[in-house]
Amino acid sequence: MSLRILTIFILAMTLVATPLTAQELRDASESARAWLNDYRAQKNTPALGTSPPLTKAAAAHARDMARKGFFSHKGSDGSSVADRVQRQGYGYCFVAENIAKGQRDLGAVLQSWAGSKGHRRNMLSREAREFALVRGPGNIWVMVLGRSGC
Repeated sequence: MSLRILTIFILAMTLVATPLTAQELRDASESARAWLNDYRAQKNTPALGTSPPLTKAAAAHARDMARKGFFSHKGSDGSSVADRVQRQGYGYCFVAENIAKGQRDLGAVLQSWAGSKGHRRNMLSREAREFALVRGPGNIWVMVLGRSGC
């Protein structure tokens, strides 16, 4: 358990070191990968890889929410997560999305999602094979999980 706390602390420090500007987005996928895959392993769930198309979809949604001042799984244009991943050329057979706002670091957002039944279900989905996690302006976090093809 202490290794997990140390890992979360290190991850948190990598993302809290510099504040984000109004237009800045940060891909947190690689920083979150070890924690997420450790969490999945504890529940006998296969590890996930990262995905550039899912990262683009997550970034677009974080940017949209920050620019237009809203917080929802539904985009300002009425889009769903499925619509957003398809726009990035990601043909999916599974897709899910977690969003959060206000957590100041990676450890806080991951712990918050782990403590929420629906978000935890998404993070532990056996259908997922890839993921992306983006931190946007105003501490808006978007995680997209998916499985392409099928």
